Amino acid sequence: MRLFVVRHAEAAPGEPDELRPLTEAGRAAARALAEQLAAEQVDAVVSSPLLRARETADAIARAAGVEAEPDDRLAPGATVEDLREAVRGRGETVVSVGHQPDCGEIVFALVGELRPFKPGSFAEVTL
Repeated sequence: MRLFVVRHAEAAPGEPDELRPLTEAGRAAARALAEQLAAEQVDAVVSSPLLRARETADAIARAAGVEAEPDDRLAPGATVEDLREAVRGRGETVVSVGHQPDCGEIVFALVGELRPFKPGSFAEVTL
């Protein structure tokens, strides 16, 4: 499986944390990311249930012609095992949208490489 591990785009500050939306710049970044990933023949998009991750995932899913699916296992604190369970059986090319430091820790666990995960960035790995 090709897996794109995506950190949500830039979110507005505020409380409660789970309801923080993307900023205007974050929405633009999510659209640009969606255009980039649309060429990858994405089979599924899964995301954290938090609003900023869902908004990022929705942009990617629209561009890919699929429905984004929130998954509680991808909420902040997600582990590599949570991710494996969330993407299992969803196709050959899957996008997962989550949070930092989870994205960095998951990619490190999978490929042994530390990568910076700025908002709206991603890493491609093979499961």
